[in-house]
Amino acid sequence: MREKILIGATELFLNLGFKSVTMDDIANNLGISKKTIYLHFDNKTKLVEATTMYLFGCISEGINQICALEKNPIEEIYSIKQFIMEHLKDEKSSPQYQLQKYYPKICNTLKGKQFEVMQTCVINNLNRGIKQELYRKEIDVHFISRIYFSIMLAIKDKDLFPEKQFSMHMLLSNYLEYHLRGICTPKGLETLNKFITSNQS
Repeated sequence: MREKILIGATELFLNLGFKSVTMDDIANNLGISKKTIYLHFDNKTKLVEATTMYLFGCISEGINQICALEKNPIEEIYSIKQFIMEHLKDEKSSPQYQLQKYYPKICNTLKGKQFEVMQTCVINNLNRGIKQELYRKEIDVHFISRIYFSIMLAIKDKDLFPEKQFSMHMLLSNYLEYHLRGICTPKGLETLNKFITSNQS
């Protein structure tokens, strides 16, 4: 039952936002009583925390599986983007932004965990790209991995990038191309251009 509640609540939070979804909404959606939810979670904050960590676990596992395939590093970045977009429902309700605004403590814990996972993944991607001569050998891997993480958080800021003007899909696509064009060798740029062309057709 706990997992059923977690999955149902995660779905609602992603689609409608952490702020607007009530415990009544979750109970009605799952066809259970509110009392049943409170047996597993003391309050809404505890449920938000549990769903956030549950989703983080699912996404981390998926990213690890993509990285384990050791694809071409440029293709790997786009595969991860695709996977995240599918899991976050195109961020219709800006969950990360709402989390930051209404549940800052949970948001900070999540940010620390995301940083650890992304550092491992991005550093590994950069090192493989350098080895395969797709990325320039003189880049500072640790600097770029931190810049990458910072901008990934920044593009989720709805004050900076209003939803009416910038969709999450557009922001991610534009940022990934910007990131890759800054670190690619001529060989890497050739791969990137082919990848972009084949994905647009």
